[in-house]
Amino acid sequence: MPRSRKSLSVLIALLLVVVAILSACSKSGSSPASENSSAAPADSASSSESSGGEGPGEPITLRMTVWGAPEEVAAYKSAIAKFEAKYPNITVKLQHIPTDYDTKLTTMVAGNDEPDIAQMESASIAFPLAEQGKFYNLQDFLSADSEITADRLVPNITYSLEPGNVIGLGPGPETFVLYYNEDIFKDAGMAPPPARASEAWTWEEFVEAAKKLTIDNKGRNASDPGFDPKNIKQYGVNFGTWWGNYSNFVYSNGGDFLSEDGKTFALNQPAAVEALQKIADLINVHHVAPSPVQAKNIPATNVALQTKKVAMVVDGQWASAGLAQSKVHYNVGALPVMKQPMTTVVSGMFSMFKSTKHPQEAWELMKALLDPEAAIDLLTAGTWMPAYRDWYTEPALIAKWTENLPSRPSGYKDAVIDVLLNNSHQTPTGYVKNFNKIMDIVNPALDKVWLGQQTAQEALDAIAAKAQAQVQGRRDVNP
Repeated sequence: MPRSRKSLSVLIALLLVVVAILSACSKSGSSPASENSSAAPADSASSSESSGGEGPGEPITLRMTVWGAPEEVAAYKSAIAKFEAKYPNITVKLQHIPTDYDTKLTTMVAGNDEPDIAQMESASIAFPLAEQGKFYNLQDFLSADSEITADRLVPNITYSLEPGNVIGLGPGPETFVLYYNEDIFKDAGMAPPPARASEAWTWEEFVEAAKKLTIDNKGRNASDPGFDPKNIKQYGVNFGTWWGNYSNFVYSNGGDFLSEDGKTFALNQPAAVEALQKIADLINVHHVAPSPVQAKNIPATNVALQTKKVAMVVDGQWASAGLAQSKVHYNVGALPVMKQPMTTVVSGMFSMFKSTKHPQEAWELMKALLDPEAAIDLLTAGTWMPAYRDWYTEPALIAKWTENLPSRPSGYKDAVIDVLLNNSHQTPTGYVKNFNKIMDIVNPALDKVWLGQQTAQEALDAIAAKAQAQVQGRRDVNP
């Protein structure tokens, strides 16, 4: 072969080798976001190749930590199985931590053994870690994603370190509701609590109904002469005195835990004090609710209503799961109103650690966990509510988790679904900085109020200065 032709052949062969190497490099490896944990996320459509949705992809392992009851863990496993089927190159290791979750996760973080995503409780662990810069800003993923946006989520399940910096999304929102035993109302010849917020009882109407349904051991109700408040066999209402319960009525009365600018402790201000005092009066003035001491002998909501220890219960909608398994004829009404209908939305959240080597894939997993279809067993059981707004507005989707189910009685749509969309407030743990330390001061003071030892004004004024010293502002206002 002439030397010129041989040289040309060698040159062509070398060029083909270079092209092959460059092509292989371009097709291997993770998405840009995976290579650099500080990079902006790719959109979900372009991420499917790197995640395995449209090709084999590189083998990837994601780790997630959760707490929860066995039925919740089963729902997570179901969601993970569907996710792994969609992305066959991704393996998800689920680490269930049933007890001491915050302590164990904090230890993992301290040892640089962080999961890719983790279930979080807002006040106790999520925000302290967020302040250390441990989490991705999920707003970047929401803004870049074509399948899920902030507007698609229901209100008050987005947790932000500050406006624009989303550190967690709640997969299973929860609200509060007024449960009641239908048979008790029927036997008393009384109309049950209205389900629609627009028709909800005023606080005064609620108190009067509770009086008629509070019965002593001689059959007299709390409105009758000679009623014996020391020997009650049936209370009109069981009203748990933790902050989740009473926050509904603080907000309903126009109050808050902090001032609007976040600078001032506000539970000792008139609107909040009035709401708290009215709750305490249920126990100590009207004798229609058990004190915290007496409530220790009152069983859980489902048993309390079934055994007719109480006629009504203010509780989270998650209590529907237990009630659905009991034989009690129960229903739900809208919470009584002080000034405006209101319920507090509480939810655990999922957060993504910046240490993950695969942020785009971790985001796809978070989306899978938020999908109501993945949690359908928890929804139908009554444990959770959906995270997506269209599951509250589209009849076909509403039917999937509410129709012909013992966990979703006839008043549910009006008392729970509509109220969440139109009359809900974020949990104070989501926006009150240093919430737990403030409440460590507030709770002992309120114990004296529930026991009738001090008025709400006296008790909260007495600790206002200490509480004020712990105030660090609000997360929902710009610093």
